Amino acid sequence: MNSNQTRTVKIAPSILSADFARLGEEVKDAERGGADWIHIDAMDGRFVPNLTFGPLAVDAVKQHTSLLLDAHLMIVEPEKYVNDFAKAGADLITVHAEACPHLHRVVYQIKEAGAQAGVALNPHTPLSAIEEVIADLDLALIMTVNPGFGGQRFIERGIDKVRRLRELADQVGHAKLHIEVDGGISSATAASVVRAGADVLVAGSAVFGTPDRKAAIEAIRSAASS
Repeated sequence: MNSNQTRTVKIAPSILSADFARLGEEVKDAERGGADWIHIDAMDGRFVPNLTFGPLAVDAVKQHTSLLLDAHLMIVEPEKYVNDFAKAGADLITVHAEACPHLHRVVYQIKEAGAQAGVALNPHTPLSAIEEVIADLDLALIMTVNPGFGGQRFIERGIDKVRRLRELADQVGHAKLHIEVDGGISSATAASVVRAGADVLVAGSAVFGTPDRKAAIEAIRSAASS
């Protein structure tokens, strides 16, 4: 039996797909709709071809929700900004393995700043990139699109990558590791990644791209539990 079968799946709507002009109300709407976490995609226009949020956005969102704030740093040299994101209110900070030549150091910088630590892997990046730090992580994020923009098509090969990651976590005795999936998540793809071992689902356009956020979140959660 997959150790994930005893886990509660968490839905983390990504504000990348929200209406920025009414961001506070969008976040409240997602919380009322049953969201478990709020996912904040910070992009610098260098690591990915888009420019979005910084620590000030985290601070702004924090004023409107009590949910866990999941900050995903798609930026180069994240070590320069980890402390700022933590001070702004990020509860969990995820950096990209591809952006961190000294990954172990950055993971512990996040922990010392008072946040939970995560590491993300792009679609082409092998699991070996985090094998030596997996026991130190609170979360590992598998990208099922190439990062940078919302609304992209789900990359099916990511399902097997999630499965192998859950197996690796179990092998090192880290059954509590959260495995998050980001990219193309909807009611159509949720079941496959959860069966593979994911327990945190980032959904952007599938939630904020619909007028009824509660129905959208319930549809993803229902599919995930099927």
